[in-house]
Amino acid sequence: MEKHEQIHKTKKEIFFNNFLGGVAWGLGATFGVSVFFAIIAFILSKINLVPFVGNFITGVITYVLQNNPNLLIK
Repeated sequence: MEKHEQIHKTKKEIFFNNFLGGVAWGLGATFGVSVFFAIIAFILSKINLVPFVGNFITGVITYVLQNNPNLLIK
C-alpha cells in the first residue's frame, strides 16, 4: 500500500521532499568535511611540519628571485 501512496504524491510534495533531502545532504556533507579538516589540521599542528614547509617555500622563493631578477620589488 505504501508504494501505491508514494506514486500518487503531487509534484509539489515530490519537489519539497527532494529539496529537503538535498539541503540535508549538503549540510551533512559540509559538516562532515569541516570536522574531517579540523581533525587533520589538529594532527598536523601536533606533528610540527611548519619549519619544513617554511624552509621549502623559502628555497622556492629564493630560486625564483635568483633566476628572474625582474621580479624584485624596487
